[in-house]
Amino acid sequence: MRYISTRHGSQGNPQPLGFEDVMLAGLARDGGLYLPAEWPQFSKAEIASLRGQPYGEVAYRVMRPFIGDAFDEATFRRLIGEAYASFETPEVAPVKPLGESGLHLLELFHGPTLAFKDVALQLLGRMLDHTLTARQQHATIVGATSGDTGSAAIEAVRDRRTIDIFMLFPHGRVSEVQRRQMTTVLAPNVHNVAIEGTFDDCQDLAKACFNDLAFRDRHALTAVNSINFARVMAQIVYYFWAAVKLGAPERPVAFTVPTGNFGNVYAGYAARQMGLPVSHFVVATNSNDILARFFEAGGMTMTDVVPTYSPSMDIQISSNFERLLFDLYGRDGKALADAMAGFRSRGTLKVGANALGGVRELFDAGRLDDEGTLKAIVDCRKRFGVTLDTHSAVGYAVAQQHRRDPKVPMVVLSTAHPAKFPDAVEKAVGERPALPPRLADLMERTERVDGLPNDVATLKSLIDERMAALRQPSRAARR
Repeated sequence: MRYISTRHGSQGNPQPLGFEDVMLAGLARDGGLYLPAEWPQFSKAEIASLRGQPYGEVAYRVMRPFIGDAFDEATFRRLIGEAYASFETPEVAPVKPLGESGLHLLELFHGPTLAFKDVALQLLGRMLDHTLTARQQHATIVGATSGDTGSAAIEAVRDRRTIDIFMLFPHGRVSEVQRRQMTTVLAPNVHNVAIEGTFDDCQDLAKACFNDLAFRDRHALTAVNSINFARVMAQIVYYFWAAVKLGAPERPVAFTVPTGNFGNVYAGYAARQMGLPVSHFVVATNSNDILARFFEAGGMTMTDVVPTYSPSMDIQISSNFERLLFDLYGRDGKALADAMAGFRSRGTLKVGANALGGVRELFDAGRLDDEGTLKAIVDCRKRFGVTLDTHSAVGYAVAQQHRRDPKVPMVVLSTAHPAKFPDAVEKAVGERPALPPRLADLMERTERVDGLPNDVATLKSLIDERMAALRQPSRAARR
């Protein structure tokens, strides 16, 4: 398996990379995102053979084609086993029907930090650590989070000697539970940074660090956001897992995905490219609806980010969407690089009618405002006795608006535990969802966080200072 950048050809034609180098790089040096040069293909028989297998075995079979010789079979199986041993249910991602409605919830929040990001990051953290240990190298993660990636990434790499992590989040724009899940981790390799700005600002700062190649090389930067293809790879698994449970490959399945940065739904698109029979996807957004507007009109136009009850989706620049655009631009990296440059300078991007027609065959999209989100939480509680978090509620409501065929099972990705957003859930149903016992004292734990302006030079200075201190013998001995 070889990997290319979405902007392949925009700065010459570098040689494709193998899996380990892509995993360690995160973002391509030309500013693009890595993806396979060709998708591995699964036959109907191979998909059918996944039926009845435990999650770990499905994960091994689905991901094996992507990693090449990066890990031998025993090592890769061990890393998968260790990653999912940390989940509260042996199923890892239970698929639960909502009565006789034809809707199903794919529960992705049973990991250590109560969000779907754990499914990929518990594995990615272990893969990174294994590779860096074998190479006797150290890496520095610089990431941006709209809420859930940060805590999941920190939990995955805390106390690892091979990795330091700098996690940027928008000050005042994540829930208190989300913030505390990051800032109360006092491990010496964890550095939380609250940025005065939006998630898009945080994401731009992280990308600016990567695009400064001297800075990038000095600190061996890597990424654990969904710009890292290794994370997308691990998310592909649960689409196969859910579809097989609901009758694939003999019958198709549809998926609705609460979406901000497009990484989660792109993993589903990848599964379909690999042969999984998905009839269509529904992209569910909140009031920050740039993706819904794209699928409706074939263009993206940036507007201001509006704070909502579903903060992980409060995004206007969806990084992973570039991977889909790569296909819509005929896999022409130069043309896509020019289009993305124009988008950043003018705030608009349009695709041609032919490409848009193909997209509309596969994707529907819808939006839900805060009032609708609260109503959706109430509706699901009354009808099915299930309390949703705010993001899953957006998916639940939008899924019902865009079902094409009632005979096709519709899977709504339930992306977070309701206790991560207790204020909004309490406002909807009058009852505050409780955190699991292992997190019961979260609100009393000590926090540690740096506050910074939205300025890349200031951020780089912080990282330079912290990493210089790491290299001092006294700290190195403590590590």
